[in-house]
Amino acid sequence: KKHLPLSLALALAMLSSPTMAEDAAKPAPFRAGAATSVITPPLGESIVGGFAPFPAEHIHDELHARCLVLDDGNKKIALVVCDLLGMHRSVALEAKRHIESELSISPAQVMISCTHTHSATTALGPNPRVYASDIELSDYEKFVARRIADGVRCAVNLLRPAEIGFGTIDIPEHVFNRRWFLKEGTMPENPFGSTAEKVKMNPGAGSPNLVKPAGPTDPKVSFLALREPGGPFIALLSAYSLHYVGGVGTAHVSADYYGYYCRAMEKALQQEAQDPQVVALMANGTSGDINNINFEHPRARKEPYEQMRFVAEDVAGKVHSAISGVEWTTSALLDARYRELDVPWRTISDDLLKWAKETEATAPRIGNKANLPLSYAGRVQRLAAAVPGTKLPVQAFRIGDVCIGTSPCETFAETGVEFRKRSPFTK
Repeated sequence: KKHLPLSLALALAMLSSPTMAEDAAKPAPFRAGAATSVITPPLGESIVGGFAPFPAEHIHDELHARCLVLDDGNKKIALVVCDLLGMHRSVALEAKRHIESELSISPAQVMISCTHTHSATTALGPNPRVYASDIELSDYEKFVARRIADGVRCAVNLLRPAEIGFGTIDIPEHVFNRRWFLKEGTMPENPFGSTAEKVKMNPGAGSPNLVKPAGPTDPKVSFLALREPGGPFIALLSAYSLHYVGGVGTAHVSADYYGYYCRAMEKALQQEAQDPQVVALMANGTSGDINNINFEHPRARKEPYEQMRFVAEDVAGKVHSAISGVEWTTSALLDARYRELDVPWRTISDDLLKWAKETEATAPRIGNKANLPLSYAGRVQRLAAAVPGTKLPVQAFRIGDVCIGTSPCETFAETGVEFRKRSPFTK
């Protein structure tokens, strides 16, 4: 999954590789191409952003795989950002198989992430909590893999001479840590019936029991801008550590603020009609503990889509203003590293497994409403039955002096900030 120009300290060993940090080859002409591919599911597919999935009844805005391909004359890399809650490893591998077969771009040179919009379906498998490294793909997952490959292929078709610029801007006003220390004696029960936790996630906006956030935020928006030399923009790849915004219509499919941001940025960058059109991409940074709720000073209730549009357009406007300060170059050496780490699953104790089985047998069923103990009881049992470990993909791209590192799952902001501090790259 997710991110620019940071994310995982485990990737640091890859970034230190001399062949990646130093390359004596003379840069060849630099090219870039970008395209989008629709990945909207059919109505009736399950929206899975909450604990109780429910069928989609309306498409508010189309979901896309947004694709950017860069070519330094010696190597191509592809970056893809999908409007999905998440993606299983097997879906990404299938998309990369198509891309390698049709375009001769190595799987290690293709980086696929998801925005984690909560108002979309999933490509995580028939059960979003399947604890397996390999799964048989559903029809929709096959469709997503195919459309990713199509988008990358179209981006390759549109490769043209380009210059590249990198920049950042801090936008702290939309990111808030959602994990809080509470006053002693006020911790509510968790889904397992315990009050032993020290920190509560999503404690309730305006709660009188708040003490302080349990971690930092990362306010930085990082971006790569691509344009024809001295001419129109080709693409803008951004990343912001904001989990999502939310506030959609009932049973609506939507790309959330990521889609609004991309549309606003494309409108700002494209002063008049151009062909090919500029493509904006917004990747989700390390936002596992970050959301758009100010718990100390809650906002008034908003209409559906009002808050996500506000956040998207504000961020797009500020990023657009920062583009004027970038330095442009017509060359950028490209390199890539990919590794799958063998990571053990958490061990489930006998007591916890006993609780899960008893809860599943006795907890009331309440239709589509979330029943957290029942939901966690199922997850505990599936995890207890899983194979001992899984494959955790980590990846790093070098684009000139810029490094993009990835981290699967919902990595906390403090990890991304630390990764950026420790990276041997300056950007």
